[in-house]
Amino acid sequence: MTVMEHALSHDARPARAPARRIAIASGKGGVGKTWFAITLAQALAADGATTLLFDGDLGLANVDIQLGLTPKHDLAGVLAGRIALEGAIAPVPDAGFDVLPGRSGSGSLAAMPPGQIETLLGALARVPYGVLLLDLGAGLDAHTRRMAAWADTLLTVATDEPTSLTDAYAVLKLFAADRANGDARLVVNQAASQSAGRRTHETLARACRTFLGRDLPLAGIVRRDEHVREAIRRQTPLLTRHPTCHAATEVRAIARGLTNLHLP
Repeated sequence: MTVMEHALSHDARPARAPARRIAIASGKGGVGKTWFAITLAQALAADGATTLLFDGDLGLANVDIQLGLTPKHDLAGVLAGRIALEGAIAPVPDAGFDVLPGRSGSGSLAAMPPGQIETLLGALARVPYGVLLLDLGAGLDAHTRRMAAWADTLLTVATDEPTSLTDAYAVLKLFAADRANGDARLVVNQAASQSAGRRTHETLARACRTFLGRDLPLAGIVRRDEHVREAIRRQTPLLTRHPTCHAATEVRAIARGLTNLHLP
């Protein structure tokens, strides 16, 4: 057993009910995926789910930056064998959920061999949480694809921009190939209105029905909201800084819909 494998597999406590695994993906950057992952984590925690947000954007991690955290440990230390996985988990002050931060600009994480990613997923499967959120990297690399297939539910975040829709469809196509009966749902972000968001969903859902032979349920629509940008600039979760704005209300509604899927 390597040092890294020992760090990831040291915990021999009795098994507990596995966490519900929710992967959050996008075909391209700039659609608000990480912001949505953070806000969803806080909403799920507020609904009573013990929640861990894993920064799975290997090599370009930025969950800790958006939250204004300066973690003492991160995923790089875990994979190097310097610390056990649970030792790298940090609470988000006053937000009710925990994070496992990555390390921005660490090419070594993005270049992990398949064996290491499988060991990492095995360790994540044992974390003592009810919900495990995986903020995946934008794009279609092998690690992103593997983590998406590992999840119970894939939430693909898209906007109405044609490039976002095209790239989101590519993510959904690969997920359909990897998980024939997988649960994939769409989150429309930065919508001009609820009706515009529904049109965006129908465009992508029609493509999935036509070319993939499967439906694409709508997890929810989040309208464009200037409070989001302000909260990101302040490095503060939206539900903490602007709990009553419409974007916050809409993410809470998405969280309730996921809770109805019988989250632990």
